[in-house]
Amino acid sequence: MRYEMPTTAKAAAGLLAKEKGRAFVLAGGTDLLVKMKAGVVEPDLIVDIKAIKGMKDIKKSAGGFVIGAAVPCVALSENAALTKAWPGVVEAANLIGSKQVQGRCTMSGNLCNASPAADSVPALIAAGAKVSIISAKGSRKVAVEDVTTGVGRTSLKKGEFVTAIELPAKKPKSGDAYLRFIPRTEMDIAVVSCAVNVSLDAKGMITKARVVLGAVAITALLVKDAASAIVGTKLDDAAKAKLAAACSAACKPIDDKRGTVEFRTEVAGVLARRAAEIAYARAGGKQ
Repeated sequence: MRYEMPTTAKAAAGLLAKEKGRAFVLAGGTDLLVKMKAGVVEPDLIVDIKAIKGMKDIKKSAGGFVIGAAVPCVALSENAALTKAWPGVVEAANLIGSKQVQGRCTMSGNLCNASPAADSVPALIAAGAKVSIISAKGSRKVAVEDVTTGVGRTSLKKGEFVTAIELPAKKPKSGDAYLRFIPRTEMDIAVVSCAVNVSLDAKGMITKARVVLGAVAITALLVKDAASAIVGTKLDDAAKAKLAAACSAACKPIDDKRGTVEFRTEVAGVLARRAAEIAYARAGGKQ
């Protein structure tokens, strides 16, 4: 196994593209190193991206936030501007692993690990986030919902890797929230999760919404019917009932020891209602 620590994104992409064996990117390493220790993966090449300029930076501009691919999740909650603008995203990222893991794990790694139960992914999708992807041939931007294609699978091509996550600027009278259900009080993976992002008009009417479910299908689900159920309302009881029904209808979960199909389907609707209430309140809405 070879270990490389390039200082430019172009050099990193070149190493990944030229490797004929199995190549992996190392950002935080909280997934990769565990898999290596368990014998699940045996890399021929590991490319550590932490020495590349910008990879560990959070940059704020008029257009929003650019979060480098190697920014540890603990740094997100320490950024006051980011926490104020996107509390749901930060809260979701803060649920990944333990305090020790938080010092290393990254949202980019959480995304590219491609687990259906990834905490940060539904929140990022609800926020309308995009990722910057680079290869030896150039760069491109992709919506977060288009990155994961299945369990452990992504749309990234050979030689490509994520350099940053881009969150849009917070709109006036908007708010987001993320909730999950786990059997334990902490350090567990979601049995069901839901993220909601809403924008309101001056009268408190929801004008835009994005509702995303996690852990109920092979990828996070952007549920457009759920968003439609609350747009044009002030999130009254009837709207919340339709929201919950739409989320439950969208579920495609599995039966396992952590939860049945019926349980996950029911809880998806419950979490959607609760997350929507939090997002609505954060946007300045009153019920």
